[in-house]
This record gives sequence, structure tokens and C-alpha cells, in this order.
Amino acid sequence: MIVAGAKGLAKELLEIMAQIDSLDKLYFFDNVSDNVPAALLNRFRILRTLREAEEIFDSLGDRSFALGLGNPVFRYNMFVEFQRIGGELTSVISPRADIGKFEVAIAPGCCILPGVVITSHVTLGKGCLLNPNVTVSHDSVLGDFVEASPGVRITGSCQIGDYCSLGSNAVILPKVKLGRNVVVGAGAIVTRDVPDNSLVVGVPAVIKKKLAPLAV
Repeated sequence: MIVAGAKGLAKELLEIMAQIDSLDKLYFFDNVSDNVPAALLNRFRILRTLREAEEIFDSLGDRSFALGLGNPVFRYNMFVEFQRIGGELTSVISPRADIGKFEVAIAPGCCILPGVVITSHVTLGKGCLLNPNVTVSHDSVLGDFVEASPGVRITGSCQIGDYCSLGSNAVILPKVKLGRNVVVGAGAIVTRDVPDNSLVVGVPAVIKKKLAPLAV
């Protein structure tokens, strides 16, 4: 497998891969950062070009990749780049996450870190990132490439639109709907629906400014 990313989140995924005994033939990828070492932790090769990644896919006979970087748009863009070379988007799920057994649907490419709690009848869209200690409660639906920072609580019957980014310890109260490309500030408590392309902050959360629509 190739983990697309070689910094903070990639190291989190490395720990999960160790826990599930999947370190064999593991590579990382970073084509944007300066001063990247040849290997992560002096052990796992860091690929620097998509051509290198394609060669690894061909040599392994395994085209799976995971998104080891944050930011919804960055994750989407990396997904597009790897899909172009025939990559197969894969989820990485910590064995220390607590995932309900009834009607939980997790699309490909989700990263679910330790301490995450997902109850019943929850849907996660493609490429979602749930950082440590996130809670997603019953009958909630997360769109594609949603990012929930550590400690976020998404309560029952919420709808979170594509490309939303939820700051640390934010709370989305029951039956609240967030539109596409909504950014929720750290510690905010969202008590009512939020339209597309909005930044909300505070307790209770209010719209601080409108955001430019995403070109994705």
C-alpha cells in the first residue's frame, strides 16, 4: 500500500498499520514538501513522484492507497492524482475505534483514528477523516471528504455536506444540517442549519463570513 502523505497524519496511519500488522510493502508519498527524507523513520521509502508511485503499483500488483494528509480539498486532489495512475482508494480504520454493527456504511478512503465512536445507522462518504476521539451518533450522514478534528461530536440525525471541516471539540447538535464546504471553528456549538460555503464560530455558532465556492 502507498500512504499518500508523509507527515503528521501519515505517521498516525503508520501506527494503525503496525497495529493491524500491515507494515510489509508499505510506502509513503510526498511530492510537495521540501527537505523530505528518503525514508519515513529511516525505514519506509518516501516516493517523490507519481511515476515512482505508478512503478510501485506495477511491481506490487497491489494498487491500494490511503489518504495520509489533512484538509478536505487536499485529500480530494490527492485522490484525483492517484486515481489517474490507477490507484484504488482504501480505508484505514484503527482497531481501537468503536464502530457500530448495525447499518454503518463506510465508503472507500476513510481514515478512522483511535478513540472514534460511530454508533448505529451512520453513513460516511468517500475520503472522510475522523481524528482521535470523534463521535458520530445515530442516523447521521457525512458527505465526501469531510474532516473532523480531534474531539468533534456529531450528534444524532445530523447531515454534514461534502468538504466540510470541523474544528477540534466542535459540537453539531441533533438534526442540524451543514451545507457543502462549511468550516466550523474549534469549540463551536452548532445549533441550527448552516448554508454552503460558510465559516461559523462561537457558542452558539454564528456565520462569521462567507467562503468562496470550491472548484471541485
